[in-house]
Amino acid sequence: MTTFETSIFESLESEVRSYSRSWPSVFQSASGSWIRDESGREYLDFFAGAGALNYGHNNPVMKDALVDYIVGDGITHGLDMSTVAKRKFLESFKRNVLDPRGLDYKVQFPGPTGTNSVEAALKLARKATGRESIINFTNAFHGMTLGSLSVTGNSMKRAGAGVPLVHATPMPFDNYLGGVTEDFQWFERVLDDSGSGLNRPAAVIVETVQGEGGVNVARPEWLRALADLCARREILLIVDDVQMGCGRTGPFFSFEVAGITPDIVTLSKSISGYGLPMALTLFKPELDLWAPGEHNGTFRGNNPAFVTATVALDHYWADDALQQSTMDKGAHIHGIFSNLADTFGGVSTRGRGMVQGLVFDDPGMAVKVCGLAFDEGLLAETSGPSDEVVKLLPPLTTTTDELDHGLSILAEATAKVFA
Repeated sequence: MTTFETSIFESLESEVRSYSRSWPSVFQSASGSWIRDESGREYLDFFAGAGALNYGHNNPVMKDALVDYIVGDGITHGLDMSTVAKRKFLESFKRNVLDPRGLDYKVQFPGPTGTNSVEAALKLARKATGRESIINFTNAFHGMTLGSLSVTGNSMKRAGAGVPLVHATPMPFDNYLGGVTEDFQWFERVLDDSGSGLNRPAAVIVETVQGEGGVNVARPEWLRALADLCARREILLIVDDVQMGCGRTGPFFSFEVAGITPDIVTLSKSISGYGLPMALTLFKPELDLWAPGEHNGTFRGNNPAFVTATVALDHYWADDALQQSTMDKGAHIHGIFSNLADTFGGVSTRGRGMVQGLVFDDPGMAVKVCGLAFDEGLLAETSGPSDEVVKLLPPLTTTTDELDHGLSILAEATAKVFA
């Protein structure tokens, strides 16, 4: 990169930038699982836009449809007006996602990002129940706007709000207490105790796999117990599938493994299929209590995203081939990580599907591994409250050969930090 281009980022762009500090290069093009900088150096991408590129960069089947749509003067901006692109997306979503799973959800387009979807879910839960409090979980991450931050666990991100974050109460996520306390013992006790000070909540919001929180995986039986607790007490269950949905864990929805049906589901990131901003809030029909325009947003009608999303659903979700491939590749990654955990002390692994984490007892090692991996042409990020986890989110379309190439870089980097 040139001195001028380096200085313009440093002199003009805010100090809030983060990924560019870990990956000091100027990127110019990308295709599939690879991204290239302006000098022509290639990097294998195990980050995939923080999960927004499940089908890879510039996926050709989506790119062709998008180019045709733009060249044909298709609607770009439509707010919540009815358009041909939106109709095709809704038809495809019903045909490929909802109907095969027996799900009866209304679809809301709340705005372009995951936090927009979460904000809509929280507002709707409060509107439907007439209650204010939300139960969230330790190490949760749900977004950067105030409502989403109130149910997020990360202290640094919460501090950035600058105001009190209220009407939310954290409970321990699965295995947070290392199995020493029975699941939901505290939660049920405070719900039943009139002296606990806990108001009956409107909803519980949960990630089935906490990505930003450190690839913490909730067991299916824990999720079922949570869903049962919510149903018995007339508390709405919100599953945040912004990062783990759209096939990241194998099935289209990450909660399918538990056999539960949440009252509300949030989707974003890879729902557009191409990295274009798009989000959905799904909810049971009886919860559709919005007055027209009561929750809106200028960019809730991103029609180019509808176009690529439709192609993604028709191409990848008309059968279960991608789901099976994702589960097989996830098992492959897990096997390699398990070998590393057996080889090096203070290392463990956890994950589901193609979100996998290599966990270091010494947090500094995870940061060093990702730094060494970047030097060798691999993008991977850290997660967890102390950045102690090397978190992998490769495109679901990454080939086995590409996986092996990237995993060998990580294995060598791990060996170096222990040398």
